[in-house]
Amino acid sequence: MSAWLAVLSGVSQGSVLEPVLFLIYINDLDHGITNWILKFADDTKLFSRINDSVDVAKLQDDLHKLLIWAEEWQMLFNVSKCSVMHTGSSTLQREYYMNNQNQKLQVVCQEKDLGVLITNDL
Repeated sequence: MSAWLAVLSGVSQGSVLEPVLFLIYINDLDHGITNWILKFADDTKLFSRINDSVDVAKLQDDLHKLLIWAEEWQMLFNVSKCSVMHTGSSTLQREYYMNNQNQKLQVVCQEKDLGVLITNDL
């Protein structure tokens, strides 16, 4: 049995409006990002070809921009679920950080994405 309930803040879970409003809410997430970014539901992937230290700095700067957006809109990333995967033999394998250089991102050799297992040797 269902009953009407006044929603004073946000959108009730399971509402047909929830996914649409979420997409509108995060629409500007990629503003100012110089590398490629993919958004699907509540997953965000930032990726780039890294050839030199300038590319490393650009990727780290984009991570910082994402954190600034997240703090401004009070939608923080779960940094413990964030990771880095280096693919290819010539990739510079550098460390990347979130939360103002306080938390180093975990380096992984494989990641499951939408039910497909992706490995660093592709």
